[in-house]
Amino acid sequence: MKDTLRPGLTHQFKFKIPPTKTVPHLYPESEMFQEMPQVLATGFMVGLMEWACIDALRPHLDWPREQSLGTLVNFSHLAATPPGFTITVDVRLDKVEGRKLTFSLSAHDGMDKIAEGTHERFVIDATRFNARIEEKVARARQSQVSRPC
Repeated sequence: MKDTLRPGLTHQFKFKIPPTKTVPHLYPESEMFQEMPQVLATGFMVGLMEWACIDALRPHLDWPREQSLGTLVNFSHLAATPPGFTITVDVRLDKVEGRKLTFSLSAHDGMDKIAEGTHERFVIDATRFNARIEEKVARARQSQVSRPC
């Protein structure tokens, strides 16, 4: 992490909502989702809020060696947003506690505040993290092979 990563950092992120980020596209396998309104899905909204934080952090990390992963999301989805609207996400880094980062966020679609809340992320070393994931996959394969049928 660079010494520029400090509490008080602010960032603004914008994204125009395409039809593919609406509720019916969240889990295409679900017939129930297919019957729901064509508005921004909460699951995609959470991803958008994470994306805004990653975008804010990237200049302050030794990217791509250092990256960050979300560990806690606490957002209220306050208003529906149809496709074609542009979401503006305002990000503020509130705390830096070692590798743990705490953000406050709010989002607006040009008509309404659509979301607000907090988000925690941890800075990771991508190589070490990916090696641990590969070890986990190998252990899972090994446990499947060793189980009797």
